[in-house]
Amino acid sequence: MSAATDTDEGAAMSSRPLEGLTVLDLTTALAGPYATLLLGGLGARVIKIENPATGGDAARNNSPYLTPNGMQVTRGSEADMSVSMLSRGRNKESITLDLKRPEGRATLLDLAARADILVENYSAGVTGRLGIDYATLRTVNPALIYTSISGFGADGGEGRAMDTIIQALSGVMMTAGEPGAGPVRFGLPIGDLSAPLFATIGTLAAVVHRQQTGLGQHVDVSMLGSLTSLVASEPFDAFEEIGLPVRTGEHVPRLAPFGTFAAADGWFALCAPTDKFARGVLASLGDPALLGDERFARRDGRVEHADALHGLIADWARDLPLATAIEALEGNDVPVAEVRDPAAALRDERVRERGEVVKLALPDGQEAADVYGPGMPFLMSGADIGLTRPAPRLGQHTVEVLQSVLGYSPDRIDTLKREGVL
Repeated sequence: MSAATDTDEGAAMSSRPLEGLTVLDLTTALAGPYATLLLGGLGARVIKIENPATGGDAARNNSPYLTPNGMQVTRGSEADMSVSMLSRGRNKESITLDLKRPEGRATLLDLAARADILVENYSAGVTGRLGIDYATLRTVNPALIYTSISGFGADGGEGRAMDTIIQALSGVMMTAGEPGAGPVRFGLPIGDLSAPLFATIGTLAAVVHRQQTGLGQHVDVSMLGSLTSLVASEPFDAFEEIGLPVRTGEHVPRLAPFGTFAAADGWFALCAPTDKFARGVLASLGDPALLGDERFARRDGRVEHADALHGLIADWARDLPLATAIEALEGNDVPVAEVRDPAAALRDERVRERGEVVKLALPDGQEAADVYGPGMPFLMSGADIGLTRPAPRLGQHTVEVLQSVLGYSPDRIDTLKREGVL
């Protein structure tokens, strides 16, 4: 086979991996919308279906809001947009549809008959009561891929599954912090973010499977299972069995030297579990005798004497300017970095140049001054991906979608509006 020409490669780059696929987005808040955000960034047409009776996605009412006068805690007018929605609503079209009304359910079934993927994150049992569950929709479209994101799985009960609840149940709160201290809630909503990542993986696998079989399927993702599976990636139970502490605070003794340390004007993190990196740390401390100290010559010894080793590093760094401490460690080839706050991290040119963090824009396309959101967290050499279209206002595309996808007449759409279905 001949090598691809520049023309072939250019043509490939103009296409998007999921171009031609239509996704019905029945999600709200964060766990579901992040999954559909990624699908939209990969090129799928995402039609976000929002309830007109409740004001749409709950994220539309998340403070803060971007207003003509800048960022505000409260919404002053309908034109003000939640930053959450500006971020999670990109690359999506918004239509309003009351699924509790028979006409709304019938319209959804019409859409499902023409769609490729549906993503929902209702509490378990709700879709059945509405008559829009997988068993119902597969009768109108056997090729439909139906992805559910719920707290405990599609058959896991109806308990409320907010991020903090999932963090508490998964055990992750007891993996950080000092031994004996209270649980630590991750500032990042890791429960809400891990489930949509697995949902996206499962959905894409179902797309590939459908190419082989012609059939869709139900992709069932549990928030609790997603986060607990990540907790299980580290053998915490084995650590406890052999006497290694699970919670170690700022340092990780089993990988010593490893952790975060305070300098005079900030914090740095270092990771030096190998003999080579550990020697670099010892060389940085400025005491030649440490390089010959048998306690720290091998990994097992460093683990056994981790408190002493971490104490030496802490004493050395305490009165040094942060830049000086980092320069010394980098000069000895130690993996080290400043501990930054989120605002500084989002402005790192490395992630901005790669499009992993991008500026947000208002629905009219006007770029929001110094307001950032996630971009696509990976690059592809042979395809065009990205979150380039701003979030829509509630119901912005209702008429367009119903006409272009379903062929509804203006009179029919007007009737649905008058009856409160749209």
